[in-house]
Amino acid sequence: MVLPRLLSSALFFTLAGSTSASQPSAKCHSDVTYNGLSRNGIEIFLGIKYAQDTSGPNRFKPPKPYVPIFGSKIDATTPGSACPQQLGQWLLPLGYENITQISEDCLNLNVARPKGTRAGAKLPVMVWIHGGSFWVGSNMEPTTAPDGIILESVKNGLPVISVAINYRLGLFGFAQSAALHDEGSLNAGLRDQRLAIEWVRDNIAQFGGDPSRITIHGQSSGGLAIGMQFMAYGGSKPLPFQRGICQSQCLEPGITGNFTLDAMRDIANYVHCNTTSIHSAETVSCLRGLDTQTLFNASSETRHAGIENNIGDIWLPAVDGDFLPAPPSQLIREGRLGKATMMGGWADGDLNFFTDFSISSENAAFSFISTYGHFLPPHIVNKLLSLYPSSEFTPPPSTNLTAEFYRTARIFRDIVMACEPLLLGEAMHKAGNDVYLYDFNQTILEPILESATNVSNMGVIHTTEFAYIWGNLSAYDVLGNPFNPTPSDYALQHRASRTWSTFASLGRPSLKGKDTVQGFKEAYSSKKKPEIFVIGGPGEGLSTREMQRQKLNERCAFINSPEVIGYLQF
Repeated sequence: MVLPRLLSSALFFTLAGSTSASQPSAKCHSDVTYNGLSRNGIEIFLGIKYAQDTSGPNRFKPPKPYVPIFGSKIDATTPGSACPQQLGQWLLPLGYENITQISEDCLNLNVARPKGTRAGAKLPVMVWIHGGSFWVGSNMEPTTAPDGIILESVKNGLPVISVAINYRLGLFGFAQSAALHDEGSLNAGLRDQRLAIEWVRDNIAQFGGDPSRITIHGQSSGGLAIGMQFMAYGGSKPLPFQRGICQSQCLEPGITGNFTLDAMRDIANYVHCNTTSIHSAETVSCLRGLDTQTLFNASSETRHAGIENNIGDIWLPAVDGDFLPAPPSQLIREGRLGKATMMGGWADGDLNFFTDFSISSENAAFSFISTYGHFLPPHIVNKLLSLYPSSEFTPPPSTNLTAEFYRTARIFRDIVMACEPLLLGEAMHKAGNDVYLYDFNQTILEPILESATNVSNMGVIHTTEFAYIWGNLSAYDVLGNPFNPTPSDYALQHRASRTWSTFASLGRPSLKGKDTVQGFKEAYSSKKKPEIFVIGGPGEGLSTREMQRQKLNERCAFINSPEVIGYLQF
């Protein structure tokens, strides 16, 4: 999921701290040496290629591993290219992004480690899969820079290594047609992610990592990617990782719908490649013959990003009979999932920013939900509204938002962000995996958003956890933004970041005697109904009462029912 630009002014800033003249290195298989750089008390290796160029005849196809020349010395001090997307500066609650160089030769990753780490250290590894609607994003986004989370893990006594990957986006990573299916070229972006994780598994020991303790984590469409990696190949192949964290998504409505195929048809028509059939090999060949910028421009010009188009999340995974052998809901129902410990959750007001601020009546609430879920018949929408009476959503006295707005935003959140991790979490638990579930309930973004939108009390929105878990509150102190973190925010920065890295290290998020959240137990450890851990805010802790307070048992039972899932198309 990607948010619109809030400001049009140019944005570029560098990470705090200075680089050092000393140059760390790592020698990998085939006697290849990577030379990185030192900064802020960490060592980082940038732009490491894990797969070959995906342009030309390789476009849309599964990635091919990149094998460096035997004995080569590789400069890993500058970032690699981002995958094709719009150039320019972005200021988003999603994060800050400054895309200056794109290429289809973009399958690279960054490795960051504590200063002085050497081969054989066997540190746990966290592999970050960025979000952005499978449309934008890169491994160089400053609010998810690895410096803070690594330094926090060191102070916690459980140091970790961080890896951030690029993968193909939009048409380049998620093109669909019968011809692409026949050649095994669906889900290229997910296959990129898998290959990158396998590269980490096979090479990270030389950087000081432990290939038997790999945690993949991602947010928004990155969280969706984690869910897809959990169910890759229907659980028939061993996972190349041991733990996964789905933040604010793990599944998504529309995967079995026509959003992606319709977008594909629009592009092929726009560039005059659809001369026979969208599903023909001739159309694919024509699209492969175009230059990168022409093809991206066509996808940008034809992209529909409104609420009626799945919030613009139109480039989605495909059921291909291979990487995704059946619809996600079927794989979940049949327990065809990999073996890995799962943590998953959402921000308390996750989709408030995406909800129409002007909603002030039940008719407007009905219209909004019906527009987003245009596959939901009226009786389903009416049932949803009855499960969320507006009397339960009294707005704060200082806001210009209404009870109907908060009601609608909560329904929207539960459909997309809260009920799906509960569905997947229960299935992962039944498959023998430990599962940890959370609701993140503290933010520093409200004054920034109020300044940009003139809307107050927007709540704990999508991406709000970045500032804390990456140990990087200061990344939001830019461009004159209102920046007023409290002692509670700084305390949560330490606690949340160390919770994430402790999970990567030990397979559980809480540890007595350490500055993690305390009492964050396995969701199904003692109760028939799951326990949710609230992170941050005045009520931090684990409780079945949170499920009751938010009525998630009743509401998600309906949203996750076979009938509604059928309409939601996943």
